[in-house]
Amino acid sequence: MEENRLIQRAAQGDAEAFNALLGAHERRMYAVALRMCGNPEDAQDCLQEAMLRVYRAIGGFKAQSSFSTWVYRITMNTCLDELRRRKSRPGTSLDGLLDAGWAPVDAGESPEQHALRGETRAGLEACIRELPDDMRAALVLRDIQGLSYDEIAEALNVNVGTVKSRISRARERLREKISARPELFDKWNV
Repeated sequence: MEENRLIQRAAQGDAEAFNALLGAHERRMYAVALRMCGNPEDAQDCLQEAMLRVYRAIGGFKAQSSFSTWVYRITMNTCLDELRRRKSRPGTSLDGLLDAGWAPVDAGESPEQHALRGETRAGLEACIRELPDDMRAALVLRDIQGLSYDEIAEALNVNVGTVKSRISRARERLREKISARPELFDKWNV
């Protein structure tokens, strides 16, 4: 398999192989970091740190899981480390995601529909950010990134039962948070 050859070459210090290998995973790593961190600047910092960690550790990759799962585990751990550091730093803003305006625009929607969709998306993102880190990590990997329960368990280094429990609790809390903000989410039922 090409990926295995790239891993071997990257482990021997081949920068071109390393770039090719992570190039295939960079967008999804960034997506995980963005969902976990809440703003593009912190997500980019976490992505860079995760890539450094992968580079330093690639020689120790044992293929006990897929390479992508291993990379997501490193990315998730990097984000969780950043979130722990952030809790000890006062005044960190999470509004960067809303200011970035990265949501795609449907050419057929009216300005009002676009504004409503943006407001709803921002509200949902805020609700997700309010979840505890462990629940948010599991929810993001499952419902946003589409990883399987087994892949999430490997990425978070917990058992599958714990993953299912965290996702279930996260979804329940998210439902509660959404139902507590009808001004944002009932607009679509009009």
